[in-house]
Amino acid sequence: MNTSQNNRAPRAAKVTMIIIAIIAVMAGSILKPVDASAVRLKDIASFSGVRTNELVGYGLIVGLAGTGDGSSSTFTMRSMANMLEKMGVEADPTTLKPKNVAAVMVTAKMPVSAQPGSMLNVTVSSLGDAKSLLGGVLLITPLKGLDGRVYAVGQGALTIGGFSIAGAGASAQKNIPTVGLIPNGAVVERGVPFKFNNQERMTLNLTIRDFGTTMQVVNKINATMGGTFASAKDISTIELELPDQFRNNMVPLMASLENLNISPDGKARVIVDEKTGTVVLGQDVRLSRVAVAHGNLQIVISESQDVSQPGPFSDGTTVITPVTDLAVQEQNKQLMMMEGATLRELVDGLNSIGATPRDLISIIRALKVAGSLHAEVEVI
Repeated sequence: MNTSQNNRAPRAAKVTMIIIAIIAVMAGSILKPVDASAVRLKDIASFSGVRTNELVGYGLIVGLAGTGDGSSSTFTMRSMANMLEKMGVEADPTTLKPKNVAAVMVTAKMPVSAQPGSMLNVTVSSLGDAKSLLGGVLLITPLKGLDGRVYAVGQGALTIGGFSIAGAGASAQKNIPTVGLIPNGAVVERGVPFKFNNQERMTLNLTIRDFGTTMQVVNKINATMGGTFASAKDISTIELELPDQFRNNMVPLMASLENLNISPDGKARVIVDEKTGTVVLGQDVRLSRVAVAHGNLQIVISESQDVSQPGPFSDGTTVITPVTDLAVQEQNKQLMMMEGATLRELVDGLNSIGATPRDLISIIRALKVAGSLHAEVEVI
């Protein structure tokens, strides 16, 4: 047997081991019964090396129909003068009237996997006092990262999801006409110097801060991969040691791990939005046995004046006397026994006393103070 045949045999065996490992991982995630409340791992976690980078730039929008920046936006006029000078045209910033031009900030999200030539969506936002960016075109704008280096260049016509029109006596506006989008409006000129497959270990950051959920993910990964590869570092961070067969070939492994089914858990929470009167109860909210009576007291006070006019040819004077009308209305509601072992029982108990969303906010606060509501109340 020659040397080439000797090298070919170990190589074929290694490829076979990788294929078997991938099939085992995918079979474990597919054949296992799925819980009704389970979610995919990629929906509650982010992986190191898989992120976006924020890009920002300053540019000019031209071609507006008189809805651009006014003369008070001096930075727009300076930008116009600088742009014209670069094109060989001398212009005095004080004489420019930028009604058809608007200064804008241009932002984009660049994935770490983007390479030179990739296209990015661009968001354009007015910086001055422009009334609308409808019909405008963004001139070539360099987009920089936090390190100050240019990573992409944006240019193109805007799409606006709104309009603004005004006349002498009326005006109409839909949505926000001073923010626009340019689909595929930027071209990547420089990639991020990061190689995904060169990582020796992977870090998973869970969006749910719960020890039980974290350990569930660790156990599910280790059971699927058939070894102790994952370990929890804190309440929401997991480190994954990569098997040798997946070094420099992490995509097949991550494609299978991110589809693992996880049943997330967490603290019982009640979210209260006092601005809109919205109350959201989590699934694990529990209520001990308690009696609740909730009634509204309404007092209306109205003031009026009674005028007493004397008879004709008499020596009397006109007298004004104040009159106060009082109206008191109080709802008479009896005590209702409430106990919620499940979310449905808790909702039925709150509905039985006829509580409105505004009433629920007061009831929930009182229940929390009484120690009967076993959940974390968060006011937003």
